[in-house]
Amino acid sequence: MELDLTPKLPKKVYGGDGGSYSAWCPEELPMLKQGNIGAAKLALEQHGFAVPRYSDSSKVAYVLQGSGTAGIVLPEKEEKVIAIKKGDSIALPFGVVTWWFNNEETELVILFLGETHKGHKAGEFTDFYLTGSNGIFTGFSTEFVGRAWDLDESTVKKLVGSQTGKGIVKLDAGFKMPQPKKEDRDGFVLNCLEAPLDVDIKDGGRVVVLNTKNLPLVGEVGFGADLVRIDGHSMCSPGFSCDSALQVTYIVGGSGRVQVVGADGKRVLETHIKAGSLFIVPRFFVVSKIADSDGMSWFSIVTTPDPIFTHLAGRTSVWKALSPEVLQATFKVDPEVEKSFRSKRTSDAIFFPPSN
Repeated sequence: MELDLTPKLPKKVYGGDGGSYSAWCPEELPMLKQGNIGAAKLALEQHGFAVPRYSDSSKVAYVLQGSGTAGIVLPEKEEKVIAIKKGDSIALPFGVVTWWFNNEETELVILFLGETHKGHKAGEFTDFYLTGSNGIFTGFSTEFVGRAWDLDESTVKKLVGSQTGKGIVKLDAGFKMPQPKKEDRDGFVLNCLEAPLDVDIKDGGRVVVLNTKNLPLVGEVGFGADLVRIDGHSMCSPGFSCDSALQVTYIVGGSGRVQVVGADGKRVLETHIKAGSLFIVPRFFVVSKIADSDGMSWFSIVTTPDPIFTHLAGRTSVWKALSPEVLQATFKVDPEVEKSFRSKRTSDAIFFPPSN
């Protein structure tokens, strides 16, 4: 059975005046199910409110556009009210309850990537809403809810039945939501557009890596992430994850070309990619990208908290580590060709600007 790695766009699952929720479907992107990966996007219009919910999967949220407010409640902890903006990454472990609100004119768009190996459906997130027409307490009898909350029947019916929206609602313009606290961002959020760069190649590209050092909650989530931005016509070195991790990549901006090579030297993907699409690189497969003239950026998760990559070009590549004799025998070339090969790409760069 051949792998279908074709990049896909998400499909709308539900929504209304307040915004929409879209997700990538395992039936259209089979690697989601095979790799136990979930991917979804939340888009909130002004005054849009995504009601409190929890999920069956750990996730990383990345703010693609706009600004707003997020509420986060870890098990047995107090609510954290956080101001969020474009470039923010938030690690969301199992059991966390979240809500999201947009008070600005610009649409707030948030990407969610995560693992579903403990979820109800492989390749899909299942959210459990605390309120609304599909809220948890609509399923309990009035007696059970009244006993749990110590309330009379009429109050229970009002609390459970008043909110008729599903997942996302639009609040009145004058409704006051809680104000975020600056200190609540500490330990929960890392802005990938402002954080120190892990890789910075002039005219090539830049990388910010999310790991247990700069965002400790990544350890509880169980996988790492990064934001990569490459300049026009630059290339990202061919490489693979050498710790058996999957790479799940969402194109944030720009466009370019991608090639993926698997076992037996077979090219399993060659396509043009653009903003909004998502694709998955299987374990140990080698991937490389070249940006179009406007450059390209992508946000990825790798299914291990502190991923390790092996690059197949540049000074730190495996080729430079092998002895000359081994390279001559491997490529079946003479010493002159081997020497010419070894003399190229002598920097530590993993991004290669176009040749002049």
